[in-house]
Amino acid sequence: MIDRRHAEILADVVRTYIETGEPVSSRSISRRHAEQLSPATVRNVMADLEDEGLLAQPHTSAGRVPTTAGFRFFVHHIADQPSQLSEKDRERIHRELSSARTPEEVMERASHVLASVTQGLGIVISPSVSNMAIEHVRFIPLPDGRIVVVLLSAGGITRDKVVRVPRSIPADELDRTAAMVNSEFRGWTLQAVRADLRARLARDRERYDQLSTNALLLCDPKLLAEDTPREVYVEGAAQIATAPGLAAPDEVRELLEAIEERTRLVELLTSCIEAPEPVHVEIGVAGMDRAGQRLALVTAPYAWSEPLQGSLGILGPMRMQYERAITTVACVAQYFNTYLSGSRSS
Repeated sequence: MIDRRHAEILADVVRTYIETGEPVSSRSISRRHAEQLSPATVRNVMADLEDEGLLAQPHTSAGRVPTTAGFRFFVHHIADQPSQLSEKDRERIHRELSSARTPEEVMERASHVLASVTQGLGIVISPSVSNMAIEHVRFIPLPDGRIVVVLLSAGGITRDKVVRVPRSIPADELDRTAAMVNSEFRGWTLQAVRADLRARLARDRERYDQLSTNALLLCDPKLLAEDTPREVYVEGAAQIATAPGLAAPDEVRELLEAIEERTRLVELLTSCIEAPEPVHVEIGVAGMDRAGQRLALVTAPYAWSEPLQGSLGILGPMRMQYERAITTVACVAQYFNTYLSGSRSS
């Protein structure tokens, strides 16, 4: 850890660099620092921070810029967390999300408001199908023998998946199977349904054989999740592609390819659910080739209804306004945790 003065000057350098995008001189820090420090004193501290790998000097006669390590230290040890969103930003978030009428619309609008408030890429990932608490299920036969499984979650999310099963199941048998699942397993996750059905069949296979076997097959999370990507809502691709710090055309192309691919975004944001902190910040984004080295990701999980969890976040240049981004992500995640659990309050 560095001492208080070094930390304050590092914070001043990072904030100035975020604002200007130019190397920061000791004289400019001397003028903005709360203490009356001479440029020479500031210059010595900045040299120490450079020795620590937190600042770099692009040219001998230039000022200093934060390194990736410097940004990381700033975010995790110095940045004001949590800071307060402006009333204007809070009203914008509330206005955008409170007017949504469906869960899908909430997620779509959330990605838009994340992008518009922070000028980054707003991303919202829907919860995993396998963690959905089932409110209602339907099994619809297709002429070729495949079956459409329609799931409605307790949080109002609808998912459907076309599956192929080993044997043909008549429509009336599918209806009875769905009625059994809806009657006995409302509010259960797919994993819990399968565990209970397996236990039933082990105890009394003759009694539960046909309908339970059908339900065990049709509610298989692995079968339903196969080739079924989680919904990804993305806004702000154009503004992040032109963000400062991504000047190389190859980096911009790699970034746009990653956004288009979507699976990488799912992997990035899903990992944040396991992070210990409420809002997770990654400086230098792994898994995005060269472009990721110049980016930062601010993410948080949201709970639609236990144990139904998704994730949301902001992908932006390393020169992003971290305190605003962290607070915006936390605010939108909290909105999900209240509005989507049945409360309309923000």
